[in-house]
Amino acid sequence: MVLAFDTLGYAKRLRDGGVPEPQAEAHAEAARDYIMVELVTKNDLAAAVESLRHDMDARFENVHLQLDVLRRDVDAKIERLGLQLTIRLGALMVAGLGALAVILRLH
Repeated sequence: MVLAFDTLGYAKRLRDGGVPEPQAEAHAEAARDYIMVELVTKNDLAAAVESLRHDMDARFENVHLQLDVLRRDVDAKIERLGLQLTIRLGALMVAGLGALAVILRLH
């Protein structure tokens, strides 16, 4: 958005303050050409903030999707490890009962 800058009013204020006319006009033109082009308005800032919010929302959505995938992967691995532990415990119990049976037969 382009801001209107009153170079005449600015130069007049400088002249009224004791600045010589050529310097006041040069200062006013320099302010218009080099300072005013760098200023932003509330609307500019609001648009930038909205753009950033949109980008952040999209990135957070992506992060949430990635976390959901990782959570499902971890849940599946935990389930698989639980089953493996159950099978190993069962195998140990069978081996232990078999060893107990052999020991009881030997006595």
